[in-house]
Amino acid sequence: MARTPIVLYVCTHKRNDELLRLLESVKLAASAVADKAEVGVVVVDDNPDGRAKAVVEGLANSFELGLHYRKSGKQNISLARNIGLEAAMELGDWVLMTDDDIVVPTDWFEQHLELQQRTGADATTGPALLVFEHGGDWIRDEPFGQVGLLDYEEESSPPECSTGNSMIRSDFLATHPEIRFDPGLGTAGGEDMVFYRAAISAGLLTKFSTKVAVYEMEPAIRSTYRYQLRRSLWMGNTEYETNLRSGRATRLRLFLRANKRAGLGLSRPVVQMLGRKRPQLRYSSALVAQGVGMMLGQFGVVLEHR
Repeated sequence: MARTPIVLYVCTHKRNDELLRLLESVKLAASAVADKAEVGVVVVDDNPDGRAKAVVEGLANSFELGLHYRKSGKQNISLARNIGLEAAMELGDWVLMTDDDIVVPTDWFEQHLELQQRTGADATTGPALLVFEHGGDWIRDEPFGQVGLLDYEEESSPPECSTGNSMIRSDFLATHPEIRFDPGLGTAGGEDMVFYRAAISAGLLTKFSTKVAVYEMEPAIRSTYRYQLRRSLWMGNTEYETNLRSGRATRLRLFLRANKRAGLGLSRPVVQMLGRKRPQLRYSSALVAQGVGMMLGQFGVVLEHR
């Protein structure tokens, strides 16, 4: 039986250690599916100094379809993603995407393939589960791991896919050259949502499963309350920008959504305590920050991703 050619691309910036950890986990996953798929990897180096090249050279000959190095160095994630997309679609029938701070499980390739074969999907996706190895107990006790998490019914067709964990047909990309990542969002973020929403509007069939989950390893710097507030503010701002650009919501609807989000955050401690639960003040304030981030979008403020 013919094996499926799959090529993963990953963009990296200032994370050589994390990139190495990711690639080692991908090696194990590729070995586990060797009877069903040929696997290759493209690494797009967004470091101006090209520092990720040493990691790639150190793992030469690790993948059947090769480990390929491309350099962007523009520090614009959309430009880097487009380089990776073009390189991967030329090498394989399927393009897999992930991020350099991810660790993939051993059955990752197999689960994506099985989901696609069961459903006939053009793109498959799953959650990136946050793993907090640092910080206080509060960050694990409160639902910060749910912020930004894809969460849909099994084998449903979600309106978006995660560039940290998705697989898409190369021939779809080839026949839709106008659907690429927007460089205008390359520093602000949200380019992934706009990309996939455009693809879905063009007929891309997506399928979701928790069985294709990956793990996003959160460093100490992301395990602080200050970072979580900043992240929530940015996520709200990006939600506003991507919905507006993709035409999924009007300014009025987004204004109302911003107020509702902030209101949920303000009322959450009371609701929690009425249910004899901890008020979760940190998470509640993060919800308020999301609403504020969306409101900033009303005034033309676009926050950069950090």
